[in-house]
Amino acid sequence: MCLAGCSGVSAKRRYNRPRQRPCALTPLWFGDNILFVASKLDQLKVVLRSGGRTLVAYSGGADSVLLAKVAHDALGGDALAVIADSPSLPRRELEEALEIGKQFGFPVRVIKTNEMADANYTSNPSNRCYFCKGELFEKLTEMARRGRWQTIVYGENASDAGDFRPGAVAAREYQVRAPLKEVGMTKEEIRELSVELGLPTATKPQMACLSSRIPYGEQVTDEALQMIEAAENILRDAGFYEVRVRHHKNVARIEVGAEEFSRFLEGEVRESVTRALKRIGYAYVTLDLQGYRRGSANEVVAKPKED
Repeated sequence: MCLAGCSGVSAKRRYNRPRQRPCALTPLWFGDNILFVASKLDQLKVVLRSGGRTLVAYSGGADSVLLAKVAHDALGGDALAVIADSPSLPRRELEEALEIGKQFGFPVRVIKTNEMADANYTSNPSNRCYFCKGELFEKLTEMARRGRWQTIVYGENASDAGDFRPGAVAAREYQVRAPLKEVGMTKEEIRELSVELGLPTATKPQMACLSSRIPYGEQVTDEALQMIEAAENILRDAGFYEVRVRHHKNVARIEVGAEEFSRFLEGEVRESVTRALKRIGYAYVTLDLQGYRRGSANEVVAKPKED
């Protein structure tokens, strides 16, 4: 039995009793000092404490909720979660994120970001996320300067390595740290630890911003974002779990999990969803036969050739 108490549960075994698993001491280096800690949760707390007074870029997703909770546990009043409110954030996501902060006792501050005023963002290039994260980190840097916060962190994790993530470039430029990635915590481990801590986001599907539903090169507009949000709300209210509505001007291309195809294609469900999406303003409603998959918008992005 691990003396550190590090146990886990598969994300597929939702909220079942965690199984015990062995763990080993892991070294962390801080300058000339070395510390050995037994679990990644302990490592995460050590890394967060090393940063002093910390702002946490918060979205209400599984990664940032865990990071905000552990930062509050480790730092108390020296940690503050900050969520960016903009048209690309669904209203439900904002409300849920604020409610989670209240439920678990960590403070959350809402700030307004203005990426929609930036033509570099609204023109929707393949590195759109760079401009979005740049706007956020610029706001957080100003906030840190005014409030004498020492460190800014965000929720990139070890599973994100190798993915197309322009936002990570902005993080490096603004010297924003990624503690989950620093301690090697994967998405599965984040979900396991979230179960252990009782966080409601343990099994929450990944939720990229609404702008990610618009194909690169097509303009990001308030109207399009509102249509996407309304369409995805309809599908979630109908009980679908993993949902994306890809916005192709007057066409809604729906992605749901492949295991949910049969229910979607039931006559009553299909017809009800189709009618509702047409009322929103879509002329055509289609189902992507490949189903939901992470990063499908990036499938058309040419990968850079290796040297």
